[in-house]
Amino acid sequence: MSDKPAREWRFYITDMVTFAENVISYTDGFELDRFVNSGITYDATLRNLELIGEAATRIPQEVREQYADIPWRLVIATRNKLIHGYLGIDNDTLWSIIQSDIPELLSQLQLIK
Repeated sequence: MSDKPAREWRFYITDMVTFAENVISYTDGFELDRFVNSGITYDATLRNLELIGEAATRIPQEVREQYADIPWRLVIATRNKLIHGYLGIDNDTLWSIIQSDIPELLSQLQLIK
């Protein structure tokens, strides 16, 4: 058992913001085909999407309820799908998440004080 104190949930929000900014930065100027074939950029982007979901799992339920406009369950489910590779990754869906959902999520997270 660790003697470290539990990490305060707001730090996970900060992490999520950073990871979302990374996703946006890494894919800026890309189109789907270039992104899918980009190698390291693709891998780094997927890793940051996974980390967004992992950090979301650390947000207490009462905080999630307070910020119910954020799709916490979907964020976490996306992480699970990426990590476990259930039935493979649909790159069209992934690209849609990167282009639409992540900028929206970033805006929502930045409002949390």
